[in-house]
Amino acid sequence: MEGAPKNVKDILLSLPEGSVESVFLSDEAEQLASHYLKNGVVGRKNVADAQHIAIASVERVDVLVSWNFQQIVNLNRIRAFNAVNLMFGYLMLEIRSPREVVNEKDV
Repeated sequence: MEGAPKNVKDILLSLPEGSVESVFLSDEAEQLASHYLKNGVVGRKNVADAQHIAIASVERVDVLVSWNFQQIVNLNRIRAFNAVNLMFGYLMLEIRSPREVVNEKDV
């Protein structure tokens, strides 16, 4: 949520208690992130983005929502992340922009 507009942060804070779960970088997610790098999905300078996607994949989140249109919410990268996921036995990950998951007037 770092760098997100206030109204976006407010939406997250307005969610019912218990509907947000914290997840962390595990050894398994670190290994999957390294596969994204090895397969050229993102470069070394974007390792945090690879880790972000890997955590979501390992934890089997329903949808990953991001404002990062260059490295994450990008059709070619989404396909590449999911190709690696399938190659290593993970499910495909839904990646969407905030505008796709909330009402336009809320963003």
